[in-house]
Amino acid sequence: QVRLVESGGDLVQPGGSLRLSCVAFGINFKIATMNWYRQAPGKQRELVAAVTTDDNTNYVDSVKGRFTISRDNVKRTVYLQMNSLKPEDTAVYYCNASFTRLNYWGQGTQVTVSS
Repeated sequence: QVRLVESGGDLVQPGGSLRLSCVAFGINFKIATMNWYRQAPGKQRELVAAVTTDDNTNYVDSVKGRFTISRDNVKRTVYLQMNSLKPEDTAVYYCNASFTRLNYWGQGTQVTVSS
């Protein structure tokens, strides 16, 4: 059974930091491109960060220099380190495992940035 289990979402003040984690079960983690998406209320889901099988990373412009995506193939886990958080980062964050023909999603974890 395929499961992606996110954790780490919380309420944090502007300027604060959080680290999201996503553990993958039931997939060949090593050959998946791992992604973090987010969806804010009333907005479309957007790709925030991606890490390929050879550790190449990409980020949406709004988080460059603040967020870092990384992966641990032994632990089957992808991380999103989020620093200098802003209120506009408030969203549900989703982990995604992408293969050539398949995509798998986690259930999401809420990140709220507010004073």
